[in-house]
Amino acid sequence: MSVGQRLKHRQLGLTDEQVIEMYTYMLKARTFDERSFVLQRSGKIAFHVSGIGQETAQVAAAYALNKEKDYFLPYYRDYGFVLTVGMTMRELMLSVFAKAEDPNSGGRQMPGHFSHRKLNIVTGSSPVTTQVPHAAGFALAAKMKKQEFVSFVTFGDGSSNQGDFHEGCNFAGVHKLPVILMCENNQYAISVPLHKQVSGSIAERAIGYGFPGVKVDGRDALEVYRVVKEARERAIRGEGPTLIEAVMYRIPPHSTSDNDMLYRTKEEVEENKAKDGLLAFRQYLFDCGLWSEAQDAELAAALLEEVKEATKYAELAPFPAPEDTLRHVYAEEGEV
Repeated sequence: MSVGQRLKHRQLGLTDEQVIEMYTYMLKARTFDERSFVLQRSGKIAFHVSGIGQETAQVAAAYALNKEKDYFLPYYRDYGFVLTVGMTMRELMLSVFAKAEDPNSGGRQMPGHFSHRKLNIVTGSSPVTTQVPHAAGFALAAKMKKQEFVSFVTFGDGSSNQGDFHEGCNFAGVHKLPVILMCENNQYAISVPLHKQVSGSIAERAIGYGFPGVKVDGRDALEVYRVVKEARERAIRGEGPTLIEAVMYRIPPHSTSDNDMLYRTKEEVEENKAKDGLLAFRQYLFDCGLWSEAQDAELAAALLEEVKEATKYAELAPFPAPEDTLRHVYAEEGEV
């Protein structure tokens, strides 16, 4: 690796400390994900949908955005993203245990349906892609109020075929809205492989809506950071939306209810595990002389203790009261 390649993060405006933080969030998301799988298999929680293999792009994108100003509409695999913009391991565990303190829904929604008002994470729901028109709406608000923020929305490759995607893109394109749409193309729409669901390039669909589409290696953190940063700069300048197709691979099954060996092979999964973006980014830090095996082991041990503490806290936390089922559904006394 050349000196330029070793110092690519500095060329992009990232400090040594920031790239170490990025790796920390990637590993934190992976640690949460792996623990959640074990909890589901042991009967402690009911369901888990994994983001393993997609953390690299999620964390890199978060670093390219403004956590104080921008609005975020993540999809259900975005643990790396929500942790990076401020959610805690404990909050995520409260969600998977469906406890009353869960900031996403008070324990009433499935895991991965993120919502956090203080962090500008906009409420998501189970029907896929509904967040895309919402993101266009937030971007419209930015334009109407003449405020310098963007909305950032993610979704899977299967979602790019839904009507909500096309309606959101068309509206954003017509009104030149400050929205960044990032497709996390993980090669599968549940069990349907990409070649059976998409003809052509997802990124090139942006051309039909009058704004740029960019295809990027979603396993290359620094490239994702560069592309999202440039998209944000375009949006703030009033140049409109950008569609980003971040190409990656979903390493685990679609969810804990899925048998992925019915539609793909172990050989395919193992081949893609070897290309894991998290491992590639760790190697980059090694090559830069910023990280060591000893530091990596120390971080892994610290994150393991953090996830254990979060698990214990969430498991002991109270469930929502039955009468809370209708909260935020009907107006309550004293509300306007």
